[in-house]
Amino acid sequence: MKTTDRRKEPLSPEERDQLLAGLKARFEQNVSRHRGLVWAEIRARLEARPEKLWSLAQMEATGGEPDVVGHDKATGEYLFVDCSAESPAGRTSVCYDREALESRKEHKPKDNAMDMAAAMGIELLTAQQYRELQQVGEFDRKSSSWVQAPADIRKLGGALFGDRRYGHVFIYHNGAQSYYAGRGFRGSLRV
Repeated sequence: MKTTDRRKEPLSPEERDQLLAGLKARFEQNVSRHRGLVWAEIRARLEARPEKLWSLAQMEATGGEPDVVGHDKATGEYLFVDCSAESPAGRTSVCYDREALESRKEHKPKDNAMDMAAAMGIELLTAQQYRELQQVGEFDRKSSSWVQAPADIRKLGGALFGDRRYGHVFIYHNGAQSYYAGRGFRGSLRV
């Protein structure tokens, strides 16, 4: 499925069934990410929220391999996060946001992380969420992923990214206008 902004157009029954089957298989293969959670309860929430299924389909289509990594007992929401081993392949070579994209005079990237995430109906991980994700697996050992930059850093032209190197998780800075083939972004979705 190609990533497009068609949130008003629900997934076809075939697309929905294929997505749910893939999410269930990943859920069952990675129990350590979500101990104590029950797929039937998650599926029921998903089926009641077709717009969230659309966003998950976009995460899947861009190589994110979304999976459940948490449950908010107060709201009942489940947290889906991109769990691909490396930064999702369909979201690399992008700068941080529209302002950064427009500031480039030459060699502009194809897009920016913040606009892509918004079009998909997801949010970039925060630095804290990125660290928490790294506790349920090892991600970005060869790539890196943009994470949400605090306003004071962004105001000065910077942005943040994370990766895992030498057995440790690093959050570091770069100019928001920079982009690399090995840097994309990971998203989160509350359902």
